[in-house]
Amino acid sequence: MIIYIIIPLLLSFYVCWRFKSKVKEYSQISLSKTLTGSEIAEMMLRDNGIYDVQVINTEGSLTDHYNPDKKTVNLSYDVYHGHSLMSAAIAAHECGHAVQHSKSYFWLQFRSSVIPLVSVASQYVQWILLGGVLLINIFPQLLLIGIVLFALTTFFSIVTLPVEFDASSRALAWLNTKGIVKKEEYAVTKDALKWAAATYVVAAIASVATLLYYAQVYMGRRN
Repeated sequence: MIIYIIIPLLLSFYVCWRFKSKVKEYSQISLSKTLTGSEIAEMMLRDNGIYDVQVINTEGSLTDHYNPDKKTVNLSYDVYHGHSLMSAAIAAHECGHAVQHSKSYFWLQFRSSVIPLVSVASQYVQWILLGGVLLINIFPQLLLIGIVLFALTTFFSIVTLPVEFDASSRALAWLNTKGIVKKEEYAVTKDALKWAAATYVVAAIASVATLLYYAQVYMGRRN
């Protein structure tokens, strides 16, 4: 049964390594148009009629994200100030989430609505699962509770997929339509966002595999 966890874990390591190598590679390729990530973000927001979202610089590397509560597009230093194709891809992608928010994109709204519940579940689920495995013969219901909580976090990782894919699609369409990237540059930005999306895919796969593992542990005890 442990193979359910090992294979997705190895796949996850590979995809994350591959994505980071792409970030390093594409961060060295300058955008033909001398625009920083922050300038690209501001342009995309304005082009979509969004004027109440602020583009800010945040600490860390690969910490880029959109905050729907504060309405901020948070870009890491290298992306905010960078002129690379990677900076353009990431900045446009995060603005894609802002566009989703402004257009009340269903999957983004749905994901946001379950975040409080998932946050609580994620704080305790690992401890409950561990306790459930240790006490499987005494208190099997504890493991079942852990499985239900883990199923909730797994569901969240799956719901995240359409949100991320759609944001990338919006980003690529805008970059191409506005002529921010040339034909050969478009292929690079598309590849960069493809590998970024792949990290979410393998995370979802790993979560499903782990859920199945614990479910088999529980069912095995019953049998």
